[in-house]
Amino acid sequence: MKLPLDILPEVRRAFAANRPVVALESTLITHGMPWPGNLETARAASDAVRGVGGVPATVLVEGGFLRIGLPAERVESLARDGVGVAKLSRADLAAYLATGRTGATTVAATMVAAHAAGIEVFATGGIGGVHAGAETSFDISADLHELARTPVAVVAAGAKAILDLPKTLELLETLGVPVIGHGTDVFPAFWSRESGLRAPLRADSPAEIAAILRTHGAIGGGGLLVANPVPAEHEVPAARLAPLIAQAQAEAVAEGVTGKAVTPWLLARLAALTEGRTLDANRALIVDNARLATRIAAELCRPF
Repeated sequence: MKLPLDILPEVRRAFAANRPVVALESTLITHGMPWPGNLETARAASDAVRGVGGVPATVLVEGGFLRIGLPAERVESLARDGVGVAKLSRADLAAYLATGRTGATTVAATMVAAHAAGIEVFATGGIGGVHAGAETSFDISADLHELARTPVAVVAAGAKAILDLPKTLELLETLGVPVIGHGTDVFPAFWSRESGLRAPLRADSPAEIAAILRTHGAIGGGGLLVANPVPAEHEVPAARLAPLIAQAQAEAVAEGVTGKAVTPWLLARLAALTEGRTLDANRALIVDNARLATRIAAELCRPF
């Protein structure tokens, strides 16, 4: 059984013309930021893809289909009214496709959809990973296992800084996922350019990253994580964030926030605690990741 795809005509034309196509996730619109910043960021990411010659394909589950690419008016309606839209990972996809319900896709679900559509590169903000206290809660994002199984390059500013980054990197290694620092030997921490951890691998050009993805696939590998540091002028230093993250995590526990609600709750709380600086950094890194992803996708359009 093939997954039911509804591919936007602009994306179909890009495939036919061998132009680079970059997948974008819809949870950034519905759950990642408040209105109107969510719409502004979604538009800026799409513009960044187009600005370097690519075509953006925002993914959404709707009406029994994986929608690959959304018209501008649907992006705006999601930004305005998407708070009540479900947040879907791989485990939720079948139920929502089978019943025709609407859901926004996380990193894992977007990877599934992108691969089904033939898209090899996906730009996001930061991946999910191993949550603090996972040794007792077992709270580990499905993003990590999806990276191990689905051959899509995910361009992100590392993993979200609210996570246990050493354990996240350790699990990625165990799962056989290449983690590549783009132009850096240090693993970035989402809003911060440095986490204090080394990036396992380094690549300095989109062509090199594309070659690694091709070769990883040839040996039977899945996806890879391209860790692209937030632009320096928008960074929030890790030393400033560390006590605020600890405070937000303690507040989440006290308020009984669990499961899929944890990440958006913590992101919103940190935006408040930093007077919007984490939101500004988030917007900047998403746009920068979209540009890099497009350049990698363009290299993949070339014959090897």
